[in-house]
Amino acid sequence: MDKVPITIRGFAALEEELKHRQQVERPRIIQAISEARALGDLSENAEYHAAKEAQSLNEGRVLELESLISRAEIIDVTKLSGNKVKFGATVQLVDEDTEEEKTYQIVGEPEADVRSGRVSITSPVARALIGKGVGDTVEVSTPGGGKSYEIVGIRFAT
Repeated sequence: MDKVPITIRGFAALEEELKHRQQVERPRIIQAISEARALGDLSENAEYHAAKEAQSLNEGRVLELESLISRAEIIDVTKLSGNKVKFGATVQLVDEDTEEEKTYQIVGEPEADVRSGRVSITSPVARALIGKGVGDTVEVSTPGGGKSYEIVGIRFAT
């Protein structure tokens, strides 16, 4: 099995979601199934079928989280340093066309959230940035076309 690189914060979020799904969602869904069963005929019972589907989705996610947690390779970003972009780096970029500044942290796939400024190590942006330093220009292929960014800052912090 392949190891999954992840930050300490990302690992904690996975553990928290797993705990919530096991200790809150699972009992809630079991209760909903029990209540729906009490309504009678299961073949035409929409509440029962909805609860069973919710149970299936929840249990699938629990298995996925357990797998991710068991394969996690936790990387403490606060102990990293250097002047080149690597996993865990927070990179400040300037779009060379619009002069718009963007900041991204390169994280593991399970914790990626572009809206929060965290991009997956496997994303086109991260792959273009890895190994580059301040002052370097990177070309990134995006669904909207090619983008050109200049790296103006690299830091390693949570």
